[in-house]
Amino acid sequence: MTNDVKTRFKALPDISILIVSFNTCAVLRECMESIVAAKSSLSLEVIVIDNNSRDDSVAMVEREFPWAKIVRSDTNLGFGNANNKALEVATGRYIVLLNSDAFLQPDSLSLSISKMEANPGVGLAGGRLVGRDGALQPSARLFPSLLRQLIVMSGLSTRFPKSRFFGQADRTWADPMVDAAVDWVPGAYSIIRRDVLDKMPLFDSEFFLYYEEVDLCYRIRKAGYLVMYWPEIVVTHIGGESSRQVKTLEMSSTGAQLVLWRMRSTLLYYRKHMSLRTQAIRWLEVFWYRLRALRNRLRNSEEAAALARNQIRLAEMMQQAWRETNGGRVSPPQPW
Repeated sequence: MTNDVKTRFKALPDISILIVSFNTCAVLRECMESIVAAKSSLSLEVIVIDNNSRDDSVAMVEREFPWAKIVRSDTNLGFGNANNKALEVATGRYIVLLNSDAFLQPDSLSLSISKMEANPGVGLAGGRLVGRDGALQPSARLFPSLLRQLIVMSGLSTRFPKSRFFGQADRTWADPMVDAAVDWVPGAYSIIRRDVLDKMPLFDSEFFLYYEEVDLCYRIRKAGYLVMYWPEIVVTHIGGESSRQVKTLEMSSTGAQLVLWRMRSTLLYYRKHMSLRTQAIRWLEVFWYRLRALRNRLRNSEEAAALARNQIRLAEMMQQAWRETNGGRVSPPQPW
């Protein structure tokens, strides 16, 4: 990087970009390179919070991007708490949350700033997330509910994506090229007005992983601000490409761990915002998994038998999550 670019990075920041890294050296490098390409005339502050990585992530950033600030944690703080730690040292007028596996387009930041400046009623906004192949990823979503959970679990949202009813959770019925006020946007990329965060915490520390950005958007909307989806802002996100369903295999231990974490956060979120429906979401998932298991047991194939075992395991994990969170009332000791 030239001395001129280094000097501009030291200017009073328009944007503080917060990146949580956990053993993601290769994609983190690509993410950082995309920031350099998207900088334009903006003054940026880039803060990498490392969740006790065991790879070369920290050394790589120090070596190749010495202008970035590094915040080290000696334990895995999860997504929300790591961003909270980074926010403590952030000084930008706007805060951008960027996953280490998300890459900016050259105009992503300049568009984000111009649209936020033109829309003072917007507290938080996201862009159009796409895979490397350009395929659209869920980018503009509605808050969780019992009905939406059932529609998604039943597969009807996938079968009828253009239906306003069945496609409501991810707004798959909507034109992805049209601006929209939405309930929440994924944390892979979002821009937040700093004065909004001066009035409320960034992330609720109870959420170790999953639902933290849903809760944040809920609080921002409740405070009277809009959450916007702006499709002109394009961000490539490879996280959606890395997850694959292999139905013929048993659930891996890593997959089971992530599902359990999702279930814990589901219960925490429902207890916090929809207290009377927490028991209902528990039994909805348990009933559905057991029903699917019964159906697969009636099919005579190895694949169906594996699916049935997985469904029973999912039902048991929801019951486990219920016990571990005391029905969504407490977050288990972290790191999960």
